[in-house]
Amino acid sequence: MSTTLPNARTTAPEPRFTGLVEAARALQPRTVALRRQVHRHPEQGLDLPATQAAIQHALSGLPVEVTTGESSSSVTAVLRGGKPGPTVLLRGDMDALPLQEETGLAYASEIDGSMHACGHDTHVAMLASAARLLSSRREALAGQVVFMFQPGEEGQHGARHMLDEGVLDAAGAPAEKAFALHITSTLQSGVVVSRPGPTMASADTFHITVKGRGGHGGMPHDAIDPVPPAAAMVGALQTMVARRVSVHHPAVVTIARIAAGTTTNIIPETALVEGTIRTLSEDTRALVHRELQQVVTHVAAAHGCTVEVEIVSGYPVTVNDDAVGPHVLDITAAALGARWATPMEDPLMGAEDFSYVLQRVPGAIAFLGACPRGVELDRAEPNHSNRVLFDEAAMEHGVVVYTAFALDALR
Repeated sequence: MSTTLPNARTTAPEPRFTGLVEAARALQPRTVALRRQVHRHPEQGLDLPATQAAIQHALSGLPVEVTTGESSSSVTAVLRGGKPGPTVLLRGDMDALPLQEETGLAYASEIDGSMHACGHDTHVAMLASAARLLSSRREALAGQVVFMFQPGEEGQHGARHMLDEGVLDAAGAPAEKAFALHITSTLQSGVVVSRPGPTMASADTFHITVKGRGGHGGMPHDAIDPVPPAAAMVGALQTMVARRVSVHHPAVVTIARIAAGTTTNIIPETALVEGTIRTLSEDTRALVHRELQQVVTHVAAAHGCTVEVEIVSGYPVTVNDDAVGPHVLDITAAALGARWATPMEDPLMGAEDFSYVLQRVPGAIAFLGACPRGVELDRAEPNHSNRVLFDEAAMEHGVVVYTAFALDALR
């Protein structure tokens, strides 16, 4: 299969972006090779030594200042332009997921129980090629570019680790704009989508322990059964969302696990209810936390039980800057052609720790389509599936958009 996309331009790119597509296409073999190397050797969490080494090797020989993290296997590279100016940050995450790959690819994961099922291997490769492309235009840059290769996005708050270690000030001056790109298998290959405002949800987990009094299954009147209130909480929490949360402020409460008991003739002492809370504003997030605690406490009390509730805060809402979010599409259209830039209609209820960066720096996250050619969008295996496939040709556009964002910010 071709690893390049068709040229769909009907007009020439803006002068500042002239030659970007051709340069990214020339780099495509290098981009694909790095992606496949990282894909074969996926690593999870914050400690990714092989991935870190691959990134360092990819950056070797470039006029960038490279540092590595103290609390993680992060890599930060700084490119200084030929003229003074502001600092822009480009981020790509690099960790894998705990999945057994079943794609059948020739370059499939060689590590049991670990797979790049969310495309972070492509992010690494695209960002490294963008660093190479921007290095070739270094003298024209009025400012600095910080390349943020981040581990631990899949739940380990890797962005926060890098923020704590000063990634925003890596160039000596605070980053004034930030941009991240995330690949997805369920959008047309090569298309870039973005939006202003809330773009991805917060994601918190809850663990509810319903406490009763155990007893014999044949004499429930001598026990206090925690199972009925646990079951009642499933419906009560959905009613809570429908009746306590404004219809204008989305919230999703998902019960993902209910567990109780050890055998069929014993009423258990406790029952466990677990799930997630996802919202698109911090006010709604706080409201749902309060209401969940109140609802489950009262449901349990109605059955003579008590509860312990633990809510573990995950990533905050990812909020694109109102100006930068739409401007990503302007940049994409100017560099690639208007057909490749599409407004994102609705936020995603998934979560992303680039949200921590966007809390401190105006910026945006955008999504890059990579649906395999010949596959209908609604038939494509989604991100986080152990059978997901990404069209590698889309990476060419990712390299262009990363590069164009920096060129636009540092002109």
